[in-house]
Amino acid sequence: MKTILMVGFGGFLGSLARYGSALWITRIFPSILPLGTFFVNLTGCLLIGIVIQATENNGQSSAWRLLLATGFCGGFTTFSAFAQENLRLIQEGHYLHFIFYTLLSVSGGILAALAGYLIAKSFQ
Repeated sequence: MKTILMVGFGGFLGSLARYGSALWITRIFPSILPLGTFFVNLTGCLLIGIVIQATENNGQSSAWRLLLATGFCGGFTTFSAFAQENLRLIQEGHYLHFIFYTLLSVSGGILAALAGYLIAKSFQ
């Protein structure tokens, strides 16, 4: 039961953070591209890299990973929204935007996860 509550609480906080962050970015940078989702995906990838590295050799790694990686980052990142928004770009005929957004999101997410991992590793 403790595990379920930790994941659920982290997911609750992550979902609220995703919603607020995406709204904020969209207001600041209005665009045909879903920049709020893009920002959240990259930030979530960075955070999960930090969490995984920071908890790798920690005695409480399982509990912290459940709360932060599975819960918070799982609720915060938005790849289901990413897929839906890409579908919308395709359906509206914005093929170049779709290709640009997809390639930048995937490569940027992987690089952000690596950066988070390396950042956390530098503090050990």
